[in-house]
Amino acid sequence: MADGEAATGAYREFKALVEAADRKFARARDLPLYGGGDHHSRKAFKAYTRLWRLQQERRRDLVAAGLRRWEIGEVASRIGQLYYARYLRTAEPRSLVGAYVFYEAIYSRGYFAAPSPAPAHASGSGSGSAGVGKHQGLLIRYKELRFIARFLIVAMLMRRAEAVDHLAGRLRSLVQESKSAYPKTNFKEWKQVLQELERFLKADGAYKGSRSLRYDNLFDSYASNLASIARFHSKRVLKLKEAVLTSYRRNEVKFTELTLDTFRMLQCLEWEPTGSYQIAVKELTENGTMSDQSGPSGLIDIHLSTEISDGNLPSNPQKAIIYHPTVSHLIAVLATICEELSQDSILLIYISASGFPDQNAFQKYASSSSSSARSASAFSTDKPNSNTGSDSHLWLGPRGNGGPNNLYPEDLIPFTRYPLFLVIDSENSHAFKAIHNAEKGEPAALLLSPRIASAMPGAESVCNGGQFTYFLTAPMQAFCQLAGITSDIDVDTYANAENILFSALGQYEETLCTSVELNIVWGQILPDPFLRRLILRFIFCRAVLFYFHPEEHGEHLPTCLPSLPESVSPNAKAIRTPILLLAENLVVSNRFHFGNRTM
Repeated sequence: MADGEAATGAYREFKALVEAADRKFARARDLPLYGGGDHHSRKAFKAYTRLWRLQQERRRDLVAAGLRRWEIGEVASRIGQLYYARYLRTAEPRSLVGAYVFYEAIYSRGYFAAPSPAPAHASGSGSGSAGVGKHQGLLIRYKELRFIARFLIVAMLMRRAEAVDHLAGRLRSLVQESKSAYPKTNFKEWKQVLQELERFLKADGAYKGSRSLRYDNLFDSYASNLASIARFHSKRVLKLKEAVLTSYRRNEVKFTELTLDTFRMLQCLEWEPTGSYQIAVKELTENGTMSDQSGPSGLIDIHLSTEISDGNLPSNPQKAIIYHPTVSHLIAVLATICEELSQDSILLIYISASGFPDQNAFQKYASSSSSSARSASAFSTDKPNSNTGSDSHLWLGPRGNGGPNNLYPEDLIPFTRYPLFLVIDSENSHAFKAIHNAEKGEPAALLLSPRIASAMPGAESVCNGGQFTYFLTAPMQAFCQLAGITSDIDVDTYANAENILFSALGQYEETLCTSVELNIVWGQILPDPFLRRLILRFIFCRAVLFYFHPEEHGEHLPTCLPSLPESVSPNAKAIRTPILLLAENLVVSNRFHFGNRTM
């Protein structure tokens, strides 16, 4: 009798702690992932730590009182979500590892797994004599579907290819099982999620042998150029500490609320962990974190070491990732972040968006541009301050027309009171030239995409995200896609091509950093490794697209403001030669025009 009372008391305490923790979790979840508010996250962590400790210490009593496996899974899932939210807020790799650890443990123990294939009245381990009713079984099934979707995102960010493939397969089969087990329930939204996932994985995994998009000191740093870069340290130097990343396109490649473009740029602005950190993470996620798998509850005992960090690397820039924002929301986020910028910081703003509310309008424009040379007056790229036409803004909104959805260059000019590094991937990117020389205090650095994406004649139209973004985040893959090289390229050939690109970017860096014509706007940000890498890849992208077309056509080329030195222009020998070598190595030189091209 006493044992029964102890079990009931423990379960009552558990339920009370769950309610308190859930309230704190809701407050932490509803806060934006930028501009402070981390104390709510800490309170939620503290509440769930207390809850987790209780289920470990009173495990037997809780199980005896009817604690079910999915209830433990729900607690662990909330902890994983808190870790992931902390990663998005702080960009700490350790927090991403924490989310992966909890999600992997939940999955491996099947906390949300159905107690039986039968849709109703199937009793499961630890579920009590009442069993699991059909309605409750459906609720648990939804929890499992949402959990796997979250786990997939974390696994993709961790670049765990095998785990991603396995989880994707499990999600497909689970949707099918759900349709059979609950025939009266509409799982249309989950079928749409599967379609999104298929598109995302196809685009992201086009070249399986590619290395990480993160900044790797082994492949992205050139020791021979350190002295050239050091000369800028005698002047003002700006560091990338904050970034705002957003994309808004119709039918864009995405999974849940993570678009392919922001997914790539997110990783591009992070450090690749070093060897010692990778070993620690591997041990943590594979064999060093979970114990006590026996028993009816299958509870996990996870101890995520606070010492798992990479002391050899600086902190990652913090990033605000905004999914499909309104113009007013984007401006509010920028205002909040700018208020907290330190004096030695620069804010990176990345926007990938359409310039037209109707995709058919852009296709009509692109088609007419491709079939014949357009007159200079048709879309006035030489007059960026002319903002009266439909090409003067970005479109942040669903279908239809309306001024509230238009993002104009003038909307961003107030933020030039602070140092800005602006990257625009849009067919209307040229409109943002208007910001140059109109700044309110700090000269901005601008990288603007081509108006029209390039492709092989007759090539199948495959959406792999923004082409300009692709070049900035994964230049080798973008080059292969442009040249029509399929994903079944020989591994050794691809590796050799990456070595050629590595050498090419090293040469570009040396040429750029030793130039006496370099504008001070670029000079004060070149010491930052992330921004320097983006600039070098811009130079590569511009040159590749320049030689891809038989004649000069400005709408196919990206633009930067202020202008970079002539020594890194596409027709400079130091820029042209490595691209020719790369094309020859991949046997696609016939798809480029290296003859008598001039700017």
